[in-house]
Amino acid sequence: MKLFMDKEHDMLRNMVQRILDAGAKVVFCQKGIDDLAQQILDKHGIYTARNVKEEDMEKLSRATGAKILTGIHDIEPADLGYAETVEEREVGDEKMTFVEGCKNPKSVCVFIRGGSKHVVDEAERALHDALCVVRNVVQDPRIVAGGGAPEVELASRLRKYAGSVGGKEQLAINDFAEALERIPITLAENAGLETIDVITELRKNHEEGRLWSGVNIPSRKVGDMEEAQVYEPLKVVRHAITSAMEALT
Repeated sequence: MKLFMDKEHDMLRNMVQRILDAGAKVVFCQKGIDDLAQQILDKHGIYTARNVKEEDMEKLSRATGAKILTGIHDIEPADLGYAETVEEREVGDEKMTFVEGCKNPKSVCVFIRGGSKHVVDEAERALHDALCVVRNVVQDPRIVAGGGAPEVELASRLRKYAGSVGGKEQLAINDFAEALERIPITLAENAGLETIDVITELRKNHEEGRLWSGVNIPSRKVGDMEEAQVYEPLKVVRHAITSAMEALT
């Protein structure tokens, strides 16, 4: 038994020595780490984290530039990543490992805190929505003013087009125009405004060529959305209209 244990210890020391020779200062392991190996690593000042999730391993690889290895025997200095600081901190009742100061990271983590789970959930939802908006603008940089202005303008042009079509198709086009106007009407309802007054004023403004006239919720009135700097990606508006049409058909 003693010979067996000594052989096992030698194998562990050789594995640790390979890590030391490669110049690693931090080791993240998806599985467990033997207690003896961890003691030796700790003795040499190497920070270790075990039982790391696979998705976190991939994120760490993209952030630090390190290569995910399936075995210690293949480790080379070129496989290592870089971070200015790696340390464990207490956050509330939990201990977390923070990896900071990476060079050109391809993956980052946003740390959200709040006084209650509801506050954290709302903050996470708002952040997720903001990131999705940024993603959409990166994919398609075209934007339009918000506040229901594009929908009112589309409805106005559809009504003009319906007049040139005639017949039963004209009724369908007018109904589609009214459906588009439900967007600014809903915004007005949510803001506690008089919907009839709002939609009447919006129709009048768009007939007069005020292209970006929409519902300005902070000022609680109809205004120029471009001047108010209220924008939304064209991709989102187009997707919403297309999805509604697909649901109907």
